[in-house]
Amino acid sequence: MTRQERYEGVIDYFRTHVPVAETELHYNNPFELLVAVILSAQCTDKRVNMVTPKLFRDYPNAEALAAASSDVIFDYIRSISYPNNKAKHLVGMANMLLNDFKGVIPGEIDQLVKLPGVGRKTANVIASVIYDKPAMAVDTHVFRVSARLGLTVNAKTPLQTEQQLVKYIPEQYIATAHHWLILHGRYTCLARTPKCDECKLTAWCKYFQAQAKKTKVKTPVKKK
Repeated sequence: MTRQERYEGVIDYFRTHVPVAETELHYNNPFELLVAVILSAQCTDKRVNMVTPKLFRDYPNAEALAAASSDVIFDYIRSISYPNNKAKHLVGMANMLLNDFKGVIPGEIDQLVKLPGVGRKTANVIASVIYDKPAMAVDTHVFRVSARLGLTVNAKTPLQTEQQLVKYIPEQYIATAHHWLILHGRYTCLARTPKCDECKLTAWCKYFQAQAKKTKVKTPVKKK
């Protein structure tokens, strides 16, 4: 099987069986999504969704968040991973958004990454979800699933994974493919114990094929 055939098989499966794939973060507007994605770094979407309703209620826009202190925001997000840093990032992000971007969330990656708390992954999420750009955000799930399936080869960093994926995935599917891979990694291709018996991608999966070969090793016949 060629690499191109592998991509075609995986994309065709998702396109047919999972035509709609979206972020599981709860938000009502671009500003709320930006806040939620910053909070989601090294934290589960489930935990973020437990915290954001009250935060969004009291700080619904950049103006309100910029006027707050990081100590106050810390109290809202204390159950999130790295709350001290993220509280500072949120307040700093809101201030920069107002001062440098006139309150408008930029759509370009090189502009988004200037915002405190916004790395390349977060920038790609915003660019793809809000601006419908062919940007591939690579988190731990995308990194792992892409490697196991064989979509990436010897990718050592998220950027290398991103570059390989956008090279082979048709542009119109890149933004959705980000969610396909995340959801597959979150619910099926788990880090420690992948649910290969439930997976529908085994026909194209290098990891599954390697595991299958191991189980086919013949047990030595005991001598009588």
